[in-house]
Amino acid sequence: MLRVTAGILWRAGEVLLARRTRPSWLAGKWEFPGGKIEPGESPETCLARELAEELGIQVEVGRHLMSTVHAYPQLTLELVVHEVLLVSGEPTPHDHDRLAWVRPEQLQRYDLASADLPVAALLAQRGAPADGPG
Repeated sequence: MLRVTAGILWRAGEVLLARRTRPSWLAGKWEFPGGKIEPGESPETCLARELAEELGIQVEVGRHLMSTVHAYPQLTLELVVHEVLLVSGEPTPHDHDRLAWVRPEQLQRYDLASADLPVAALLAQRGAPADGPG
């Protein structure tokens, strides 16, 4: 099973989504940005590293929001999701072709990767945080 992270970054009541360019079977799908946990790496360390690499931002990793397992035909993955706080930088797509800031109740309008659907459902149910991420 592949272990990956995703970061929930809020701004003005909207959450950041990124559109994938690879692998081919996920290209064009939207996701909460993050990446593959390397051997010996914690999810929190991975998430900070991946967001720096993929978006050029520095973050403080906040509370664990949820974990979920999804079986794609190509592989099974565990998605570990944390809220993150932007410390510096402006998100810029390096590994994705587009970014979007989306209100939680509008997430279902995006063609999300299947593993991200439970996260979107939880965010839509909860709504944007009143005082920022935990």
